[in-house]
Amino acid sequence: MSYTALYRKYRPRTFADVKGQEPIVTTIQNQIMAGRIGHAYLFCGTRGTGKTTVAKIFARAVNCEHPVHGNPCGECSICKAVASGSSLNVIEIDAASNNGVDNIREIREEVTYPPTEGKFKVYIIDEVHMLSMGAFNALLKTLEEPPSYVVFILATTEAHKIPVTILSRCQRYDFRRISTETIAERLTELLEREHAQAEEKAVRYIAKSADGAMRDALSLLDQCMAFYMGEKLTYDQVLSVIGAVDTEQFSSLLRAVVSDDIPAAMRKVEDLVSQGKDLGQFLQDFIWYLRNLLLLQSSDDMEDVLDLSSENLLLLKEECSMIDGMQIMRYIRIFSELSNQIRFSAQKRILIEIVIIKLCRPEMEEHYDSVLARLDRLEKKFEEGVLVRQQPAQPVVPETPVTETTKPEIPKAIPEDIRSVVQNWRKIVADMPSMVRNIVRKAHLSLGGDNLLLIVLDDVFESELVAKEDFVFKDQIADSITRSIGKKVEIQIQANETGQPFADAFVDLEQVIHTDIEYTEDFSDV
Repeated sequence: MSYTALYRKYRPRTFADVKGQEPIVTTIQNQIMAGRIGHAYLFCGTRGTGKTTVAKIFARAVNCEHPVHGNPCGECSICKAVASGSSLNVIEIDAASNNGVDNIREIREEVTYPPTEGKFKVYIIDEVHMLSMGAFNALLKTLEEPPSYVVFILATTEAHKIPVTILSRCQRYDFRRISTETIAERLTELLEREHAQAEEKAVRYIAKSADGAMRDALSLLDQCMAFYMGEKLTYDQVLSVIGAVDTEQFSSLLRAVVSDDIPAAMRKVEDLVSQGKDLGQFLQDFIWYLRNLLLLQSSDDMEDVLDLSSENLLLLKEECSMIDGMQIMRYIRIFSELSNQIRFSAQKRILIEIVIIKLCRPEMEEHYDSVLARLDRLEKKFEEGVLVRQQPAQPVVPETPVTETTKPEIPKAIPEDIRSVVQNWRKIVADMPSMVRNIVRKAHLSLGGDNLLLIVLDDVFESELVAKEDFVFKDQIADSITRSIGKKVEIQIQANETGQPFADAFVDLEQVIHTDIEYTEDFSDV
């Protein structure tokens, strides 16, 4: 005898067997028992959530000779005929391959004939959103005023593609994704019927991988049981069959990325590829891992929400202290964008490696959260007392005799406003917001014209960042100056790109004014 797949073998026969859709099942059962059966139903929801199954149970229940609490008895001739697919009263149509006007015209002609047996003719149109606009228009009149013995059940995964005129004539039922707990309970029940054994952790991982679809869960279980026939199904075996990655590998990869250790991260990717892991599945699971980390970091009461073992929970708690929420959200964004691209790419590994390098090097990306990550790194360097100066690459030129460098000319007069800024510069810097203060406190002051204050930074990247119009750093500096001296001073942010020390390339106002003050004080004491 040929083998029957688990999802077909254990397809629900009554409403009581349908798991995870209790509100819908209860409503339909009550309608059948009360005799208040509608003429058109719309079943919406993702794949594998029970739309077609409920439609077939409904078709048997309304025609059953001996219904029990709204359920089909399963023993009468009509129930058996519908279950075997030989009943002329239940017509299943695949709209993906029968989506033309002529197909709908055939239905319009058929509905004029009453059922040969039973009470109702039930038309189940699957993937109804695939119908053409002409077919929808042809169906509209029949759907609006069908004969009393006709019931239409439209099933779709994309309800937004159905015209409003069709939607308004149907009772709509949205099939939700089935919870991981419900799927795991169902899988455990079926394993007992099959006289098979599996670890609880393995069953829960299959349930989670199904993403709310019972049919997908049964297919995955069928696949795992076939590969390890006669053995107790373990968690590691499930990972091997599905091509998934263990949580510890996610942890080690994340730690390598957080520490900017690109070679270690590349070795992790190499291990995944050499083990034959599915890189698409790896991305989905890693995004879920980052989601768990973000939830755990956002609140102390998330431990009950997260479906994790105590060992994995300890790893996540340790990583919470290593990375902040903005970084996690940046990682999730980048990996989510990649998961959409990788499905159609033949070079999945290369795309993943590029993304990991991008995570370790925020300067390679211009997105807002990447700029924040770069600023965060700068703050940490300042806190640690480390300042990395990026000097422009100097071309190699032949050696020339050393000549005396022209010193910048000291101005004859310095405007009073700028003099006040220089004298109070340390106080002004202390009044600035922390992020811009950490950058500007290393700046030098010079004169850039009649009444222009030059703020010169040694780091090119920092100067461009402060001067960028998309940010408010320059405005924050100007506001701090105004609050301190009570006047507005025109400022300009500039990088020292001369390749020479600041004092050799610019007029150092702090040095000039400091000398002037000392000279004046000494003169007054004479």
